[in-house]
Amino acid sequence: MLTVIIECRDQETELAQTLSVLVAGAVEGLVGDVAVLDRGAKDASARIADAAGCRYHADEELRDVLLAARGEWLLLIEPGARPQPGWIDEIAEHISLDGRPARFSPSRNYRPSLLRRLFQRLPPLENGMLIDRKRALAKVRDGMSLSDLARGEKALRLVSEMVPAWAARS
Repeated sequence: MLTVIIECRDQETELAQTLSVLVAGAVEGLVGDVAVLDRGAKDASARIADAAGCRYHADEELRDVLLAARGEWLLLIEPGARPQPGWIDEIAEHISLDGRPARFSPSRNYRPSLLRRLFQRLPPLENGMLIDRKRALAKVRDGMSLSDLARGEKALRLVSEMVPAWAARS
């Protein structure tokens, strides 16, 4: 079973877009729960998370969110990011056959500009991060964000693509 963790702040529209894609994973039995870690938002993120059946954590430490996760595997994604078709079967297969962290492939339809690819470092969660809970708990420190947790983690690349969060804002 998989727990999806999304960290947001005043991103209710993007959060709703991501949650709508995750419904298929819940229906297929892959996604057991979704946790929304909200860092001081003043929008309707709490209501959206509640309506979608997510656990909502307001200003909690990441360690507490990880400890409350029901799944042995975690999918860390940004609000607005959307896994593309095929992600459910591929993650289920990866979890059952391989214990290493993984990231989605970048979307072929939503690519950063050439200048951005050449001169800027991509955010650590641009392509999501699939990681087992024990590994994440061993790495987490006080004050860490989801991006900090994913940073520097060597990961396999899944064939399935993810539309990045920045595409939801454009």
